[in-house]
Amino acid sequence: MSARASRDSTALNATVVTSQKVREGRADEYQRWQDRTNAAAREFEGFVGAEVYPPGAGEANEWVAVFRFSAMDYLTAWLNSDRRQELLDEAHELFEGPPTQEVLQGGSPAQPAPQVVTAVISHEVKPGCEEGFLNWQEKTLGEQEKAPGFMGSELFAPVAGVQENWVVVFRFESREYLDNWLGSDVRKKLLEEGSRYFTSYDVRKVGSSFSGWFRFDHGEDRSAPPNWKQAMTVLLALYPTVMVLNLTVGYGLEKLEIREYIGLFLSNVLSVSALTWLLMPTVNRVFAFWLVPARVRTRRAQVLGIALVVFCYLVFIGVFGMITGQIW
Repeated sequence: MSARASRDSTALNATVVTSQKVREGRADEYQRWQDRTNAAAREFEGFVGAEVYPPGAGEANEWVAVFRFSAMDYLTAWLNSDRRQELLDEAHELFEGPPTQEVLQGGSPAQPAPQVVTAVISHEVKPGCEEGFLNWQEKTLGEQEKAPGFMGSELFAPVAGVQENWVVVFRFESREYLDNWLGSDVRKKLLEEGSRYFTSYDVRKVGSSFSGWFRFDHGEDRSAPPNWKQAMTVLLALYPTVMVLNLTVGYGLEKLEIREYIGLFLSNVLSVSALTWLLMPTVNRVFAFWLVPARVRTRRAQVLGIALVVFCYLVFIGVFGMITGQIW
């Protein structure tokens, strides 16, 4: 999906990302207040979820709160409610200045990804420069996709009467990758070019992927390998596991004359445990260059990954064929 296509999204989900700079030494009070705020939001119709993210290392005590509702009407009812205003008035002394917020309409649910960091960038676009801004944004996305660790982005258009700025949300595999992109020469040149189209922009970093609240369709990554790769790697770990258990535990259970259905259950417990805590983590690390979508940037890497998995299949088949004496 292109940035331009995202502008026309008909998804009804609505999210507000609020950034609040908490005064030094008042973080505990803020968290208690935020808990009450989250509880108040839950009472409103259409509430989906709320999350709070503390400041990252070296950041200026800036907390980010994210609220999601099932539709824009429900979100605006919460934002404009007397109850929320009462809570904001109550916490006035906790903040160094008024909170800033971006309202995002759309975004498809996806699976969460550990270690991911998200950036939320709000742009105040000059009147009449929307088309140029979109073209610039697509060019920026093209460069961003080349950056190490990039996992995807979404562009959110202004919401009439609620949110005037254009907001882009993108994520990287780690804070280091994100910081490298934000400080890169390529991005600096792009910002110089983009200054023709927007008067200001604001960047916030969140140490999360919003628990998978956005699919980030603009990137090559969907935060998980395609199903066929998952199937290939599971088979790679499952086949030797089952063979080893059959040749060892299975033989022992047969000697003990344990009933077949009980023996099969015990074997499954062992195989699932081995896969979950030992073999699949190892396979995922070894084949990360091929499994993690953001890292597969060339056809050569794609072919190499497939070839290595198939080679391992053949090795296992040969080894177990010799062990069982059935190689020919």
